Amino acid sequence: MESVNIKELNDRIQRESSFVDILTMEMNKVIVGQKHLVENLLIGLLADGHILLEGVPGLAKTLAINTLASAVDAKFSRIQFTPDLLPADVLGTMIYSQKSEQFQIRKGPVFANFVLADEINRSPAKVQSALLEAMQERQVTIGDQTFRLPEPFLVMATQNPIEQEGTYPLPEAQVDRFMLKVVVTYPKKEEEKLIIRMNNSGEFPKASPVMKPEDIVRARSVVRDVYMDEKIERYIVDIVYATRTPDDYGLGKLANLISYGASPRASISLSMASKAYAFIKRRGYVIPEDVRAVCNEVLRHRIGLTYEAEAENVTTENIISEIINAVEVP
Repeated sequence: MESVNIKELNDRIQRESSFVDILTMEMNKVIVGQKHLVENLLIGLLADGHILLEGVPGLAKTLAINTLASAVDAKFSRIQFTPDLLPADVLGTMIYSQKSEQFQIRKGPVFANFVLADEINRSPAKVQSALLEAMQERQVTIGDQTFRLPEPFLVMATQNPIEQEGTYPLPEAQVDRFMLKVVVTYPKKEEEKLIIRMNNSGEFPKASPVMKPEDIVRARSVVRDVYMDEKIERYIVDIVYATRTPDDYGLGKLANLISYGASPRASISLSMASKAYAFIKRRGYVIPEDVRAVCNEVLRHRIGLTYEAEAENVTTENIISEIINAVEVP
């Protein structure tokens, strides 16, 4: 690609990405700290991918997506996953109307722009898998009819890592549908003081709509135009391949720790998330640092650990760090 084109593209991306600062500012009015969470929400939104959030209760996970929906002026729905939930409670069902003497379709809460699947691991596999078609195909089948979901469509699922009693771990096939898995941490001391002060005063700021859903759809097409060099593509493929065949990258010690590596969906997600990250940083091209910045979020739920790794307290983050340090940077 010629340098002139890169310059033109860069100028265009800088113009098109001006809303990122406004959207971030609007979210920061409501959410104290959690910069990492807000950034990853924007990456998921711009890269058209779903997000799995893991963190203890009370870390503003629900508030974050609610605030994002308000700022984008989009339809938001929250589904509280419980052991007695049924697929029809999520997707919708057919109801017999005595008035018209025929079945009518009642759409479920999944028909929204932003869907919060709260504590997704609390409900059985059939309810979790009901979301699969919606997440992958962006459509829902009720009876013999198929309905398209609104654009943009983003599922943000949360799970509590502490309580494992009475929970149903997400199957690998479903976990793989999430572009990012974000681990939400505790706020810093100063941030927590500010949170206490806001709650004690009883004055909760609200996010104002600064965008429309169609603006997000347009921004997504611009994100796809962010330039990715062939060397960066090779770098992404090398990182993903290192999770499958670590021996080829001088990482033989990881072979006994990984039960299965990342799928091709990981490569796609890594490239799209890198483009979205470059877009957020107001750049028209992807650099290796963009790939490294999103690597943990994209890969941490796509690498299977062996019993040996668990016995040695090795986490997927440790494995990803080893891989990033070993794979040659272009």
